[in-house]
Amino acid sequence: MEKERELNRILATDCGSTTTKAILIEKKDGEYRLIVRGEAPTTVEAPFEDVTRGVLNSVREVEELTGRELLEGEKLIYPAKGNRGIDIYVSTSSAGGGLQMMVAGVVKEMTAESAARAALGAGAIVMDVIATNDRRRPHKRIELIRDLRPDMILLSGGIDGGTVSHVVELSETIKAADPKPRFGTGFELPVIFAGNVDAREAVKERLDKITALSIVDNLRPILERENLGPARDAIHDLFMEHVMAHAPGYKILMVWTDVPIMPTPGAVGALIQTIGEKQNINVMGVDIGGATTDIFSVFDGNFNRTVSANLGMSYSVSNVLTEAGMDNVLRWVPFSLDKNDLGNRVRNKMIRPTTVPMSLKELKLEQGIAREALRLALVQHKGMAVGLKGVQQERTISDAFEQTASGATLVNMMDLDLIVGSGGTLSHAPRRAQASLMLIDAFQPEGITRLAVDSIFMMPHLGVLSSVHEKAATEVFDKDCLIRLGTCIAPVGIAPLGKEALEIKMNGDVIKVNSGDMKLIPLDEGEKPRAVIKPSKYFDIGEGRGKEVEATLRGGVVGIIIDCRGRPLVLPTNDAERFERLNRWNKALSIYPDVKEE
Repeated sequence: MEKERELNRILATDCGSTTTKAILIEKKDGEYRLIVRGEAPTTVEAPFEDVTRGVLNSVREVEELTGRELLEGEKLIYPAKGNRGIDIYVSTSSAGGGLQMMVAGVVKEMTAESAARAALGAGAIVMDVIATNDRRRPHKRIELIRDLRPDMILLSGGIDGGTVSHVVELSETIKAADPKPRFGTGFELPVIFAGNVDAREAVKERLDKITALSIVDNLRPILERENLGPARDAIHDLFMEHVMAHAPGYKILMVWTDVPIMPTPGAVGALIQTIGEKQNINVMGVDIGGATTDIFSVFDGNFNRTVSANLGMSYSVSNVLTEAGMDNVLRWVPFSLDKNDLGNRVRNKMIRPTTVPMSLKELKLEQGIAREALRLALVQHKGMAVGLKGVQQERTISDAFEQTASGATLVNMMDLDLIVGSGGTLSHAPRRAQASLMLIDAFQPEGITRLAVDSIFMMPHLGVLSSVHEKAATEVFDKDCLIRLGTCIAPVGIAPLGKEALEIKMNGDVIKVNSGDMKLIPLDEGEKPRAVIKPSKYFDIGEGRGKEVEATLRGGVVGIIIDCRGRPLVLPTNDAERFERLNRWNKALSIYPDVKEE
């Protein structure tokens, strides 16, 4: 951590697949604040084929908006003095499709899954997982490696002192495939071996001459422990050395930056980890994009990330419809819509991915699809964010009745303190209440959960900055990045409609809400009243059915949302009844106020 160095002006860029975003941070009155954001098209493809063109254009926009002089010709000015120069420049990148990896392990549910977690945590998209028990024929695995052309392969398998033959079998498969990297014809593909120490020589013998082989500590040295750090560090290093170095213009960009360029998702994950650790909370972040939906979580200090590479709002929108099914999408739409019409609208969005809803009905439909993309991504995240599988656990008779099976999900929505939403659908929703309800409907938080969105998608910039200057990153995140929506209070349980669900005593008022209803209590950001929440006998708010909870509630631009629809949330199958409830909930939260339905 670079705590000694005084940084007064910080420049950060994120080179995305379509747009390069630059932000300028300055120290004012002893604290770091965002000054301005500039953007320009990314220039990694023809006709420019030089990522630095887009970076320079985005920085020039920052210069124009602020009156600061940051560039002298095409060089950054150091150090900051008056209105000239900067003290540090950092960058992230997902240009060129980001970091695409394959992972391999002996047992799919154990070492291969640990390898996938290591790759995902480093910011990669995991294209496929190969394991000796994946039921694929050897020639199919070879074809798969050749067809996918990953940027990198992570090979794991075998606890230290365990199987060698199966690890050798996997290395033989990679050798037979003789994979070629996407970028840099003539260069060798990076392969990381993070498996059984006894298999190192055998792996080296087979792969050292045909790949850029790196050997690091075993990521699963014993069944009871994961050691993902060395593999993640190696992925970051090789991403810079092999993948980014061969992408157009990145060699120059790497010279410009003061710290290594990070994959965009890895930077967002680093920020979520920092927030969880600094505030000592369980936090979940979600970034819903056009092609993928990323979810990051920290529960009890355990960090996990998943990439739902087939769930997005433009390029992958048809996949959302296919995976969720038309009925699941339509259950969120409060008006009649023919399934053929739905299919055509989704196909049009996929063909014209940059279009935005032009009518209220189109907006409601898009936000309904977003709910399903988020819901499915959370299902995948829960499946990956699990305890170690294959571990024998000693238990006493006293806890035999409440033991958690090895491999159970670490995601406990009742223990979740904060959800941070990001991506166009959430960050740029016409009303903040719409973003709040999308997060609540999709994730179904339980108990008391704070909600927020990333104002202008600067979490990647702050993530890479947190690796060198945590104070600057967390201050800007807290004061300029986060839009605090408010707090959701959602009791768990099911009760007959109309029965009293809970009672809240707050600021001298008593608020009662019935089962099946939602209620909005306006409460400004900065307000933190103490409240006593007493659920009825049917519901649990965190301490058991019918047991009251005293808590400090936090306001926001939306306020306090009381959700007494029950958990799990079940919508009526009858259209008329479902329309009535959806419209009633929308009205209660002022989701679409004063807008005439076309």
